[in-house]
Amino acid sequence: MARTAFLGLGVMGYPMAGHLIRAGHSVRVWNRTSAKSKTWMDEYQGEAADTPADAVFGAEYVFLCLGDDPDVLAVYEAIDPSIGGGMVIVDHTTASAGLARDLAKRAATKGALFLDAPISGGQAGAEKGELTIMCGGEAKAFKQAEPIMKAYGKRMTLIGESGAGQLAKSVNQICIAGIVQGLAEGMHFADEAGLDIAKVIEAISGGAAQSWQMENRWETMRDDHYEHGFAVDWMRKDLRIALDTARENGASLPLTAMVDQYYADIQAMGGSRWDTSSLLARMGRKTSRKT
Repeated sequence: MARTAFLGLGVMGYPMAGHLIRAGHSVRVWNRTSAKSKTWMDEYQGEAADTPADAVFGAEYVFLCLGDDPDVLAVYEAIDPSIGGGMVIVDHTTASAGLARDLAKRAATKGALFLDAPISGGQAGAEKGELTIMCGGEAKAFKQAEPIMKAYGKRMTLIGESGAGQLAKSVNQICIAGIVQGLAEGMHFADEAGLDIAKVIEAISGGAAQSWQMENRWETMRDDHYEHGFAVDWMRKDLRIALDTARENGASLPLTAMVDQYYADIQAMGGSRWDTSSLLARMGRKTSRKT
């Protein structure tokens, strides 16, 4: 059993921290909204702290699952007095590679290890404990953290040095953006052509066009149901990081930039919290959808 701290109880962090409890680890949580911490504590019989520093004090492993670079930096500043030698800090936030490199250096000055470990798999993956985790950092940090992350991770890969996990997450989001836009256009085409979309998906999902998005989102897209899943606001944040990094390293991402603007259209439609599959909503609909 390991002594752990988990900071950030959003739609991903909440069940992830719960999986740590179920795996037999001790967990002390902190969340910006204390009511969420209390709810989690009541559900999982864990501990809750009033401040990030209190949550981290005495922990062997510290897990962060926050929103963006400023959130990670602010929380790291808060826990800095509690960071000690031998501690392993794992950041599951999708943030910039530059921040990951900086925090790894800061952790090292205190004898701690830092792993940037963004996750993929969505809320469903977090709840099922079947997340994909892309890691950057020292092999020693990964070796120590991997057995603990198995509580909620199905596939864990050490990509490379600090920042490599975040860069791999950008690759993940770049690929998703193109796939979702392709699926939206395909469904729009089928609609305009008067095809039965259920039969079309049944036919093509067994071939080269198959994707996670097709298998898990086509029905909700057909039904114009987007009040679930990974929010457009968060997707745009992730794509911003990818596009900023591309400007730094010279990568050309024209499709990603275009899809990012399509998501801006969705935000303008009031869909900031809609699932990323809502790209279909910006296209005209010819036939009514089944519910």
